[in-house]
Amino acid sequence: MQHRILGDNDCPILEISLNPGERVKIERGSMAYMAGVELQGKMNSGANGGGLGGLLSAVGRSIASGESMFITEAIGVANGGRIGVAPSIPGKIVRLEIGERQYRLNTGAFLAGDSTVNYAMKMQDLGKAFFGGTGGLFVMESQGQGDLFVNAFGDLLELEVHPDSPLTIDNDHVVAWDRGLDYHISIASGTFGFTTGEGLVNRFIGEGKVYIQTRNLSSLASALPIARNNKNNGKGGFGI
Repeated sequence: MQHRILGDNDCPILEISLNPGERVKIERGSMAYMAGVELQGKMNSGANGGGLGGLLSAVGRSIASGESMFITEAIGVANGGRIGVAPSIPGKIVRLEIGERQYRLNTGAFLAGDSTVNYAMKMQDLGKAFFGGTGGLFVMESQGQGDLFVNAFGDLLELEVHPDSPLTIDNDHVVAWDRGLDYHISIASGTFGFTTGEGLVNRFIGEGKVYIQTRNLSSLASALPIARNNKNNGKGGFGI
């Protein structure tokens, strides 16, 4: 996939070049601009294709993970075709090479991917589903070979996990991780983390990579009402 990332690290856009007949999948509603490209909405059925099986798969994915039943496919229709894809949140865009290495993705991480890359919904055990911030009962797992683009809130960092050095990461900061890594959901400390202000964490075990975002939406959502109240009470802050 011919691509370039435009803009700064805070609010970039992914621009993908498409020759006639070339196809890519993009997150629904993420098109910012295009030329020589047409869009088609397809059922988000992964490798299950169309028909009744595809419909049931799309419905199941939507119910299980909160994904849309549909995904957008961009198709090149003229020489020099290009499309700009904009994430819904401000932050870095990173390319993952799918093939020998496969990844699991947190909800909302997918931005775009080659037509040869799919993702399937993989069931977690009940403990991970109950506590996890990674898509409920199911998580997305990449399949195929090609390029996959993920986006983050803030910067996106690559961390290494080794067998003799497990890594503990706050749930809301996890973006993607190696399929081969095992992980366990737990409470950071105290009763639901109240004693330290931390909550639920993922403890990754094995050999592989984890991608994390440097900011998380839950903390931002919690901060906004406080800032608004402070402003209304004459205490300053960055109220909206």
